[in-house]
Amino acid sequence: MIKFGTGGWRAIIGDEFIKSNICLLAQAVAEDMNQAEKGRGVVIGYDRRFLSETAAEWAAEVFAGNGIPVYFIDRIAPTPLIMFSVRRLGTKYGMAITASHNPASYNGIKIFTEGGRDAGEDVTKRLEAIAAGQPEVRSLPFRDGTEAGLIRKCATQNEYIDSILGMVNVDAIRSRNLRILLDPMYGVSRTSLMTILMTARCEVELIHDRRDPLFGGRLPAPTEKTLASLINMVVEQGYDLGIATDGDADRIGIIDDLGHFIHPNNILVLLYYYLLEYKGWSGDAVRNIATTELLDRIAEDHGCVCHEVPVGFKHISSAMEKYDALIGGESSGGLTIRGHIPGKDGIFAAALLVEMLSVTGKKMSEMLSEIYAKYGRAEMAEFDTRFSAQKKEELKRILFTEKFVPDLTAAGKKILSANYMDGVKFRFGSGWIIVRFSGTEPLLRIFCEAEDRETAEKIIRITAGQLGL
Repeated sequence: MIKFGTGGWRAIIGDEFIKSNICLLAQAVAEDMNQAEKGRGVVIGYDRRFLSETAAEWAAEVFAGNGIPVYFIDRIAPTPLIMFSVRRLGTKYGMAITASHNPASYNGIKIFTEGGRDAGEDVTKRLEAIAAGQPEVRSLPFRDGTEAGLIRKCATQNEYIDSILGMVNVDAIRSRNLRILLDPMYGVSRTSLMTILMTARCEVELIHDRRDPLFGGRLPAPTEKTLASLINMVVEQGYDLGIATDGDADRIGIIDDLGHFIHPNNILVLLYYYLLEYKGWSGDAVRNIATTELLDRIAEDHGCVCHEVPVGFKHISSAMEKYDALIGGESSGGLTIRGHIPGKDGIFAAALLVEMLSVTGKKMSEMLSEIYAKYGRAEMAEFDTRFSAQKKEELKRILFTEKFVPDLTAAGKKILSANYMDGVKFRFGSGWIIVRFSGTEPLLRIFCEAEDRETAEKIIRITAGQLGL
């Protein structure tokens, strides 16, 4: 019943996300720790989803029942704060009770390993195998575990905030007096991000901040469609910037002063260019296979390399460590910078973007125009569709057994190569298209990058039609 995807274990509440499975996974983690590692303990935190706090307590009881110290964050916590806490406290493991940007009917658990890294496939496969063996679950009531000193309050939020403040140019931000509208999307970023921005003397106002396990009827994912109210308010009330974070605050969405949604690809491009060109830093970039290749052009121009990895931030983190890369990110809005936690952090990314605007004195549109003038344009379009189990098997056969190749003659393109690293990615002269199954939801996803949005959308329509979608 425990099966990890690209971003942890996620399941529908009341179906597979139930107490027995939550406790089973916690027991699997406990079983995986040897005696020395057990003494180092585990960090547990949770978001605002239905059942998150209760599930966190259930997991803590299992670790306490196994004699493992628990550092329990006893209030809603951004996922990057939990990762930071794992690194700061030197624990063997960390757990975030969250389903991130998934629909409200889902919840889940993200697993982190020492140093605050997303658990790699070697770890998640091992945990799946242990859970499949149905080990005996040992548990100690939460109150008893607390009284025994096994469940301890974890108070690392101030250190996390100070860490970010120490990495951004606070003086430059203070000089701008920016007005910012923050949309936590009913999630967990408010305290950390608002504290950072207000410390830098930004004027900050909030929308969608109350607890709502249904997320206002929207996906807690910062996209152009879900951020319509943020877009309208930024324009109508004259804010310099709109910032949104997903349900657990490891991803961001940005609205500029004109109400334009800044695609996560462009956020990644902007920050990489800013760090290289304006801050004078150096280093490679890492992106997943479905993220803009404009990063490759910027890297090459600065004598660096952009490394391509499969989808899943654990692959980005590993490659960043391997190549000592400066930045790593993905087209869904997650990124991190060398020197910070080895996982995506929407709060830190937002602070760094505010620094960029303050240091350069330029609007995002001006920065993008500067980048396009040097490296050309690249626009992405996306398409998602749900499927039955039968349809999934049919699509897998077409894509991976029959080796489907789209005919893009009608778009004036010719497929030059196919890459099966993750799904299948087809290259054509001025861009690429990828078809892959989501690792977090029952979706088939198609992404295309071309010289303009219209061409990318046309290529997706052609490909989807030829796949019978």
